Amino acid sequence: MKTKTTAKTDSSPVAQTKEEKKLARQEAKRLRKKKKKEGRRIKSCDPMNVFMPFIMKKRNDACNMFADEFDVEAAENYIYQKRREGLKGFGMMHLFAAAYVRTVAECPGVNRFIRGQRIMARNNIEIMLTIKREMKLDQGETCVKFMPEANYTAEEVFHEMNTVIADALKDSESDFDKTAAFFAKTPRFLLRFAVHLLHFADYYGLLPRFLTKVSPFHGSLFITSMGSLGIPPIYHHIYNFGNVPLFLSFGKVEKRNELQLDGTVKQRRYVPLKVVCDERICDGHHYATFFKIIRHYFTHPELLDTPPAEVKEDIR
Repeated sequence: MKTKTTAKTDSSPVAQTKEEKKLARQEAKRLRKKKKKEGRRIKSCDPMNVFMPFIMKKRNDACNMFADEFDVEAAENYIYQKRREGLKGFGMMHLFAAAYVRTVAECPGVNRFIRGQRIMARNNIEIMLTIKREMKLDQGETCVKFMPEANYTAEEVFHEMNTVIADALKDSESDFDKTAAFFAKTPRFLLRFAVHLLHFADYYGLLPRFLTKVSPFHGSLFITSMGSLGIPPIYHHIYNFGNVPLFLSFGKVEKRNELQLDGTVKQRRYVPLKVVCDERICDGHHYATFFKIIRHYFTHPELLDTPPAEVKEDIR
């Protein structure tokens, strides 16, 4: 009896270990498959959401524009603290990107896109930036893309973004520049045919993943700093080609004198921002929640120093 009891006790951990290994293999397989594809089709959307891409066929048909401003007192203190900790160059762009990444971890519905008039959940977070190699009028721009994980802290977002920017500044041409240069060299009639073919392939999800990874027209969010140019933010259009559903632009910090309840006047500082979004990817409640959460993390940036307790998956 004792021998049988011991055998049962010894076999239990072995069975559990096998089950854990099986689950680990399944998870690794799922992650590999996830990285190979840009997104997956959502099949449980409300009928109205399924119907809307057939009414508003193009992204500029479905543009909603949103303007807001965030108090920067906590943000600026946080930025100065990060610079003192050794994160040289940490700024508003890094904070906005980190706040967006954390918001997607809690509200994944804003990281969807439309392909072939179907709503897709994006498998990764892909953030695009436009940078100038030199602040001169005769110097061109280039687009870069970085892909942070949803559980990244602000510091991890900073390092990921800076690595991509440094690589782009080091090379005379980015991957996007090389791809654009290849198409630009073709004759005009061939270029028109090539673009038509790209539209067709994009509609049916036939574009190879290596191409969508370098394309600035495919991603989660396009973010630009008008403040670095010393001007207010603009409503930047989102492109009909590709699938970027959000374009966020923020401007230079503005000072404002405000009357307090005790009768005193206090100067406050705000960063204005303007967002253009594709209303077809989710409903108004999703977007309202998204803006509330991103504001919360912008005004309480210290929360971005620790990974999220949970990364939520989008609906099936």
